[in-house]
Amino acid sequence: MNQNFFKQYISTLGTVDEVDFETAIKNGFASDGGLFVPKAIPKIKKDELERWSELEFVELASEILSLYIDESLINRDDLIMLLNNSYKEFSHPKIAPVRPLGDKDNQYVLELFHGPTLSFKDMAMGFLVNCLDYFLTKKNEHISLLLATTGDTGPAAAYASKGKKNIDCWILYPKGFISEEQERQITTLEEENIHAVGVYGCKDGGDDLDLVISEFFSNEKLKKSLSLSSVNSINWCRVLVQSIHYFYAYFQVTKDLEERIVFSVPTGAFGNLFGGYLARAMGLPIESFISSNNVNAVIHNILKKGVFSKVDLQQTFSSAIDIVVPYNVWRWLYFASGCDSSKIRSWTSNFKTKGYAKLDQQTLMNMKQHFSSEVITDAETLETMNQIYAKYGNYLLDPHSAVAVAGAYKARDRISNEIKIISLATAHPAKFPKTIIKALNTNNLPSEGLHYSIKNASEFCQNLRTCQYEHLSNGLIRSMTKVNEKRNQL
Repeated sequence: MNQNFFKQYISTLGTVDEVDFETAIKNGFASDGGLFVPKAIPKIKKDELERWSELEFVELASEILSLYIDESLINRDDLIMLLNNSYKEFSHPKIAPVRPLGDKDNQYVLELFHGPTLSFKDMAMGFLVNCLDYFLTKKNEHISLLLATTGDTGPAAAYASKGKKNIDCWILYPKGFISEEQERQITTLEEENIHAVGVYGCKDGGDDLDLVISEFFSNEKLKKSLSLSSVNSINWCRVLVQSIHYFYAYFQVTKDLEERIVFSVPTGAFGNLFGGYLARAMGLPIESFISSNNVNAVIHNILKKGVFSKVDLQQTFSSAIDIVVPYNVWRWLYFASGCDSSKIRSWTSNFKTKGYAKLDQQTLMNMKQHFSSEVITDAETLETMNQIYAKYGNYLLDPHSAVAVAGAYKARDRISNEIKIISLATAHPAKFPKTIIKALNTNNLPSEGLHYSIKNASEFCQNLRTCQYEHLSNGLIRSMTKVNEKRNQL
């Protein structure tokens, strides 16, 4: 197959022309409202995987990303430079280390929280923003990044964007739905190009904000006038980069490429899990995935009922995955349906007008082939945090990582004890002190639940705008327009 196939991107809705990597990541959404996907997914041969297994993280990343990015856009030397800049502030030399939970039951944890904002969102956000800045600098252009966060995306985007002259970063978050520690990671950055907007009255949390953002992006006139781009989990670059840590984790725990392993992933917007899907489709020997849901359970309900439907949001201790409309599901459905854009258009229409999309049996069968799901309650989340801390040398999980570990333990009954299960630890526990105190039934945070950056942020002034949800669209347009006018005068 022509190598350029993997470096050209089409919409899941199939009604617009293909674009290159630069256009795909600048636009976020395709102009027809669909999500960008590659025209084809490259297949990696076994001898190539053998070679990759010896590489360090940045070297591995450059090999994978070069398959999807035309060298005329980013040459290999610049790609490595961008990657080095993106991971230079990670606190662990391996960037994404794997550690065993004990030495007998083949359970592991992939730690994805060693980045500057203590969340797995740092794994891809830094590279995405650095790529955008790279393209913008070449053309002397400016964009306004507009995104919603349920806790971790916002801090990662703010940190990656801070001080970049070609980017203004607008971060919307539902007041009361994220922890104070997460909020302060966004609002205490003293940077003129970072704009935090706390929104009151979000009945469905971050999903309400996603709805406003999708309306902004579907309005071509508004999108152009505000120079909008998005780095939410729908951005193809983030999904692509999130495939890398699956390769890297696999190589850390296996002896050879004959071994097949299982990943348990705390599932919200489905971007991290779709990264795993992509890695497997490329040829990584993954047996299957466990979609570990909290009680919002959208993915669980799709797999059990064959219906993608919106439910009322329930707030949980694992707030970053309190999502009832996981947009990346449309990418999964696109490939599971045999890349049938007509089906995606029909399901999307039904979802918008009726609130649900009923899948055909073949698509559902394809989805179930390598995916299972578990639902983890808040009580089970707290219990898992407590048990792991007591059993494994004071190893402390954040509530999202606990959802993944709880899902892995639940699924073990149907998975051979000989197969290794890697649970994705997606945030540092220091971001959730109240939940830790509750889980451990203590009055004081243990040292494992502390981090100097969180303590520092608690002492700084906050910079933010606030708005009622019903006034968000008009208020946001006014604020963004004023900032752009001021910038144009400089």
